[in-house]
Amino acid sequence: MNRFRSRGLGQRVRGKPPWMGELLSTLYIGLIALLAQGSGLTYLLFPELGALSHDVFKRPDGLWARAPGLLVLTTVLTALSGTLITRHLAYGVPAVLLDVGCSALVIAVLRSPFAPALSAGLMPLVLGIDSWLYPVAILFGTGILAVATLLWRRVGWTSPEPAAHDPDDDVVERAPLEYGWIPYFVAFLILAIVLGERLGLRFVLFPPLTVIAFETFAHPTHCPWAHRPVALLVACTLTAAIGVVCVRLIGEGPLAAMLSILAGAVLLRRLAVYVPPALAVGLLPFVIAQPDWRFPLAALLGTALQIGMFALWRLRERLAQRVADGVPPQR
Repeated sequence: MNRFRSRGLGQRVRGKPPWMGELLSTLYIGLIALLAQGSGLTYLLFPELGALSHDVFKRPDGLWARAPGLLVLTTVLTALSGTLITRHLAYGVPAVLLDVGCSALVIAVLRSPFAPALSAGLMPLVLGIDSWLYPVAILFGTGILAVATLLWRRVGWTSPEPAAHDPDDDVVERAPLEYGWIPYFVAFLILAIVLGERLGLRFVLFPPLTVIAFETFAHPTHCPWAHRPVALLVACTLTAAIGVVCVRLIGEGPLAAMLSILAGAVLLRRLAVYVPPALAVGLLPFVIAQPDWRFPLAALLGTALQIGMFALWRLRERLAQRVADGVPPQR
């Protein structure tokens, strides 16, 4: 069976066409982009809203769609902590580790399934946003999405079958059960920061990449892109390029944002891999000052680094298991 379809992207919801969720997500992003353009608050278009809206509208029975209150609370709290850190610390290894650590603590304390909140916490530091209007903007955008999610479920367009969605999707969205991977996750963050500083490409550690890395390490067995490194690399690089092209050719308005999110969804279908954070990558150029070819390059390098660190961790895990099983190392 096509794994992409088996993960809910090809399923119908009570007879509704499978593209209905993608259409709603596109319209929602268009609305947020319109409000961002009208208000002058660029960061009202929080890129992870692309990933969140895509999932809740595509999977109305999923874990994210069933927790709209936590969606708002988790992202707002991490946005607050990220803004506070940005106001007192300059971008660098200490600041990023503190930022990601605080966001992870919020997720753990709330027992929240919303790993995209990591991106909400990191974005102020990466972009240099120190205004308290940023968490207000996050509250506004996620609040609209939470209300839309409740309405989407209330109209009865959820699946009539309790297990109609792939349970692996919910597993990926749950809190991790073990934490032996944390040193490798931290090492990845440090290497990404150092590499970005050496190359003059801060977006080697682009905010959605923290979400991708977290979910990859935390759920290596169930994460749909964990064992599709080439597809993940292509998805992140091309969505970054799509976003830049849309901004450069059309501008930062709602039409460009809708085209970016729609093209990203089509790309994920063609690649047959379910990577909602990649949709957020395509929206990042809308909040970056003068995005150009350097952003897709940074996305390529950052994603490749994450893939390499994950492969190293998995190799270490396999070797440790062989030792535990008493199997002599191969020569």
